[in-house]
Formats: sequence, C-alpha cells, structure tokens
Amino acid sequence: MIVVADAEVREHDATLLPTTSFEVRAGEAVVVRGANGAGKSTLLRVLAGMRVPSGGRVSIGGLAPHARDRRVRRLVAAMIGLPPMAADLTVRDHVRLVAVTWSSARGESGSERIADEVLDELGLAALAARFPHELSSGQTQLFGLALLLARPCEVLLLDEPEQRLDADRIGTVIDAVERRRAAGAAVVVTTHSDALEAGIGGRTLWLRGAA
Repeated sequence: MIVVADAEVREHDATLLPTTSFEVRAGEAVVVRGANGAGKSTLLRVLAGMRVPSGGRVSIGGLAPHARDRRVRRLVAAMIGLPPMAADLTVRDHVRLVAVTWSSARGESGSERIADEVLDELGLAALAARFPHELSSGQTQLFGLALLLARPCEVLLLDEPEQRLDADRIGTVIDAVERRRAAGAAVVVTTHSDALEAGIGGRTLWLRGAA
C-alpha cells in the first residue's frame, strides 16, 4: 500500500528528510522514531501528499501522493497537528460532519451512529455537547483524533498522537489504531513514546536526521 524508495527532502542546504526506504502493506504498522528534527513529520507530509520529495519515489496505493488528488485523499487519513475546529460547533457536531461528508451514503442516522461510536471509543462521549474551547489539552488531542477516525481510509498517518495525553489515554490511542490496522489499514505513526511503540507493535523505523 505504501512504498518509499530512497525518498529525501532537501531545502537549500538543509536536509529535512534523509534518504529513506520502506514499505507498508495493508494491515501492517510502522512506527517512526527519531530525535526532533530528524524528519518524522516531513516524512508524513510526503506520504500525505503535502510535500513533494526532492528525490526518490513514493507511492500510496500505486499513486504518487498529492493532496489535491481526490483518489489520494480518499485513501489517506492524516493527523499532522490538530485539524481546524469551528468555535460554534460542538464536539459531536464536528465528528458527525466529518462522518457524513466522507460517506453521504450512510445517511443522517449512519453519521450520528459513527460519531457516537468514535466518541465512545476515545472516551469522549461525556464531552459530546462541549465546544472545542471548553476542552483540556489532552481532550483536544483526542478530539482531533476522533475527527480523523470518523472517516474511512486505507492509510492512517499519525504524527506523535501521544502529545498532551496521560498514560492511560495513550492506551486508548493504541487500541483505536490497532482496530484500524486489524481492519486492513496501513498505519504509519511517529512517536517519542516507548509505550506507544510497544503497544502498536509492527516494525520500527529510526530516522537519524542529516549526516
């Protein structure tokens, strides 16, 4: 599903992503680790089609990733930083909007069910009627993840999803990611967390940054 062959990103004299190669099949997970500045977030931006590599080859489902390609957008769900949030929509409104937008065939009742299921999965059901500004930093992190998981995807990209989370909430994220992987998604997660790496399992790719 994901093929990265000698991909690199350079900008002027700076190396943002060192030469990197790996593959991820459907139903597999790769955990990407490395120091700050090693290229972890840049790698995810390349996979999501938000950044074009300076060299090498990258493909997602046989397609060159580009964020403006509707086929790629249907394949890839990426959380790289928190998504935009509307101040006048509740938590549940946001998640339901994502669910109905990505699969109109589900209908109104289907999108409501999906929203409730995702919020319950991430321990946010009791916060469904709150507005984004009423959430704690950890709750906001899980809310951002809920917006991602409310849509279908075949590739799941998460950039340090453990940020701002207590240890027990990291377990919640691990369980949610494992469900998507078991359902056939190819997963790439960047992290600084030993617990997240161990919980997700799969292979670990270390980025060493510029030589």
